[in-house]
Amino acid sequence: MSQTQRVLKLNGKNVTLIGTAHVSSESIKEVETVIETLKPDCVAVELDDKRSDSIKNKDKYKQLDIIKVLKRKEGFLLLANLVLSSFQRRMGQKVGVQPGDEMLAAMNKAEELNVPTVMADRAIQVTLKRAWAKNSFWGKNKLLSALFASAFSKEEYSAQEIEDIKNKNEMDSMMNELAEYLPVVKTVLIDERNEYLATKIWNAEGKNVVAVLGAGHLDGVEENLKKLSDNTATIDMEEINRIPPKGIFGKIVSWVIPVAIIALIVAGFAYGGSKLGTKMIKSWVLWNGIFAAAGTMLAAGNLLTIVTAFVSAPITSLCPFIGCGFVTAIVQALINKPKVEDMNTLQDDVNIRGFYKNRILRVLLVFVLSSIGSSIATFIGLGDISTSLANSNKTEEAIEMQVEEIPSQTINPDIFNLD
Repeated sequence: MSQTQRVLKLNGKNVTLIGTAHVSSESIKEVETVIETLKPDCVAVELDDKRSDSIKNKDKYKQLDIIKVLKRKEGFLLLANLVLSSFQRRMGQKVGVQPGDEMLAAMNKAEELNVPTVMADRAIQVTLKRAWAKNSFWGKNKLLSALFASAFSKEEYSAQEIEDIKNKNEMDSMMNELAEYLPVVKTVLIDERNEYLATKIWNAEGKNVVAVLGAGHLDGVEENLKKLSDNTATIDMEEINRIPPKGIFGKIVSWVIPVAIIALIVAGFAYGGSKLGTKMIKSWVLWNGIFAAAGTMLAAGNLLTIVTAFVSAPITSLCPFIGCGFVTAIVQALINKPKVEDMNTLQDDVNIRGFYKNRILRVLLVFVLSSIGSSIATFIGLGDISTSLANSNKTEEAIEMQVEEIPSQTINPDIFNLD
């Protein structure tokens, strides 16, 4: 038996786990052979319904409506999805395998044998949203940097290196690195999905089940299956399939900062008059406008989008319900409408040149960079107007002290004596 297979006998149920590398030609052959040989009652695959549809329908991205994606507030999710799939596509180029081909092979073989197929994985949108929501501020920054690093990476993998990914020592090393660098992401991306996959496999109909999943999930899924069969673990599927609501701290901050800024400007007018209040408004507008416009320019946004960034950023920074990136991305998409060729080459264009060439990717780049610019400017602007108000108060106090120190002049009445 291959080292990538685990055969488990659990309370009268036989489960065969096949650990794959998602761009491995050997994995495709192994999956087809095992299903053909065992003719199981059910085949479970590490996919959700949407990813299954995308793998079956290679032209799915050609139907993408970027404006609808932005309106659903899924711009970041789309970008993350594209980066991850592009990374896997580059890995498979050397061996001529597309990401998920082994899953497609499993589904096709099951269909050929009239064996039902179960989509055993959690929806990718839920996984990404949980990874984002459960991360700290610094964790989010590290996650973004990791995504962009993989998007612009030119590292190539040989066929042997891809096969080595299935090796336990190699896999353990990768999991340890992920756990050390992004512990929350490892929990959401690996541990929670191990629980989810195990539960779906355990609940699959039939006594003989074949499950096709990435090699990194083998140990975790096996462990959870044994716990489920022994009734030594209860997996709360509702909890791990729930998108965490925004934390109370996040909700407070999203309102406190705009309220604080408005309060400071009002205080500027109250204590420093129209001159100070106007100065503070100008400072807020300029910091936000310049940084957001600079981010948009860096993304090669069109002129109207750059102007929109400058005008909208000072306003959207004070509104918790809408961000500067949403506004600029919509304008960019409307002015430079994506063409058919942009959709055709979308997944292949996830690289430095492609982000500027492909109109869909440029919309996403405008969305991200203008948002980052506006976010940075919000804190700089807050600091600047706070300093202006503080300096104004110090100036008033200094003037009052100087007035108090002026000695009172005694008028000599003799100066009025003209005799």
